[in-house]
Amino acid sequence: MRKLTPWAETGQLHPGRRPRPVEHGFADLQAWRILTKLRTDPARATTLLRALLVLTALEVDR
Repeated sequence: MRKLTPWAETGQLHPGRRPRPVEHGFADLQAWRILTKLRTDPARATTLLRALLVLTALEVDR
């Protein structure tokens, strides 16, 4: 296996490559306004977020 450079070991990517997936993820979540009033335990929130991710993927595929 190839030894990683110090830059790669820190997990740093080019700054232009990092925010894009995160920003798109937050945009998808903001589109589902149910999350603005979500008051529940983290385990239930995780289940809800997974369901919303599936619905978002189905909507995008249409």
